[in-house]
Amino acid sequence: MGDPKKPRKKWERPGHPWIKARLEEEMRLMGEYGLRNKRELWRAQTLLRRIRARARSLLVLPPDVRAKEEAELVNKLYHMGLLKSSTASLDDILGISVSDVLERRLQTIVYKKGLAKSIHAARQLIVHGHIAIAGRRVTSPGHLVSRDEEELIGFYRARVAEAG
Repeated sequence: MGDPKKPRKKWERPGHPWIKARLEEEMRLMGEYGLRNKRELWRAQTLLRRIRARARSLLVLPPDVRAKEEAELVNKLYHMGLLKSSTASLDDILGISVSDVLERRLQTIVYKKGLAKSIHAARQLIVHGHIAIAGRRVTSPGHLVSRDEEELIGFYRARVAEAG
């Protein structure tokens, strides 16, 4: 059993550090989505890599088992907001891009909903505790917002203690 203060690393570095095309793409994505550092981008890439690996592993299963597992994976990704419809196929899962994952971050959704004037202002609002999901304050800009939570995003309203 591991130490609870030392969680598992949720990201992996790229294989080669100095590929110019990859570095340019990373910088473009960091600017577009207001990421603080490359680690936030690598975290999204690692999540996507694991999803795709799971989808590829379904290809070798027998048809009856594959259908059940594929339906579970599609349902999970649909509720996460990464798939457009709940009747998607493995090709749709393998077609998910890093931009699709970054679009589901709380920071991006706060900006797209118009709660902040810029992507950077959205990050600041979240970190300072001004954004809540269903009344609960969320201070992590990298929080992946599910379809159910998306409509519940708003400003945090502190409860005033009753004088009495």
